[in-house]
Amino acid sequence: MQFSIQREALLKPLQQVIGVVERRQTLPVLANLLVKVANGSLSLTGTDLEVEMVATTLADKLVDGEITIPARKLFDIVRALPDGAKIELKLNNDRVSLSAGRSRFTLTTLPASEFPTVDEIELVEKVSLPEEVLRDLMERTAFAMANQDVRYYLNGMLLDLQEHTLRCVATDGHRLAMKQTELQSSVTTRRQIIIPRKGVNELVGLLETGDGQVELEFGRNHLRVRRGDVMFTSKLIDGRFPDYEAVIPLGADKSATLDREVLRGALQRAAILSNEKYRGVRLEFSPGKLRIVAHNPEQEEAVEEVEAETHVSDLAVGFNVGYLLDALAALRGDKARLSLRDAQSSCLVQEHDNEQARHVIMPLRL
Repeated sequence: MQFSIQREALLKPLQQVIGVVERRQTLPVLANLLVKVANGSLSLTGTDLEVEMVATTLADKLVDGEITIPARKLFDIVRALPDGAKIELKLNNDRVSLSAGRSRFTLTTLPASEFPTVDEIELVEKVSLPEEVLRDLMERTAFAMANQDVRYYLNGMLLDLQEHTLRCVATDGHRLAMKQTELQSSVTTRRQIIIPRKGVNELVGLLETGDGQVELEFGRNHLRVRRGDVMFTSKLIDGRFPDYEAVIPLGADKSATLDREVLRGALQRAAILSNEKYRGVRLEFSPGKLRIVAHNPEQEEAVEEVEAETHVSDLAVGFNVGYLLDALAALRGDKARLSLRDAQSSCLVQEHDNEQARHVIMPLRL
């Protein structure tokens, strides 16, 4: 195996796949990248057995072959080389030699036969959508995923594909985030899959804003995303996601519309004196305004009043201020709408004029 390539042309695909490689591995080969020259191109593959990323690029002086090379060392070497450097890489027996200008490096390898890769997935559905749309869907819901919850199916994101829409949903049991988009083509059968937390994070990092399209291939046990010269594959969480639609409060007719940034500022200030453990604030609704009150065990108090478009009176509900701030940060536009049914109701946080994104926060008893 052999190839020649400009530093920048190699650095980009390395940056795309390096995040998949964990620093601590159960198998030594998982600390390596699979480097393969075939069919006139160079491909780099990283995996942790749960998520796989393959990036392909063009190179010169190609000699077909494949080998695995220590991922972090290769990345650090290429990143440390000067801009514009011409890199020559060649396999000699069980060692790889890398040269660039007056720099010479020799790296150990492991056989490509030891590297685990995902073969063709059992495809059940395929959809295409703009790359920036998928990124927006995932970015605006990922924050609500659980982290190391015993309910393993919450440690990921639901992709709910139905008819003309694709929804991304995440919840940790205390709050829920959902965003949907319309698809150009329809599907005949509803599909629900759960992507693990790491897969979500890697995919969000891979996706960019722009005019590009991505293809989502839904398999029975995998999700595969094709974007230009990069192919992302993730195993799925085998579990049943909660009935998220039942969590969204219906008939939440007590609502208030507020300036989003003004509300965020008031909540951030009130949070300073909230209880460090529960981070609770009480929202007190009255005609034309919202009062935000926070207390802590030291008997300190913060009170903020914000103008609001509302006719609700004599309604007070407690919420985790961090969850409120996360939901507001995920909204777009100048106005936010808070909707509730009663003093025991969850809070539905939405953009004033957009039903596509919904955030639900469970109440606290203060």
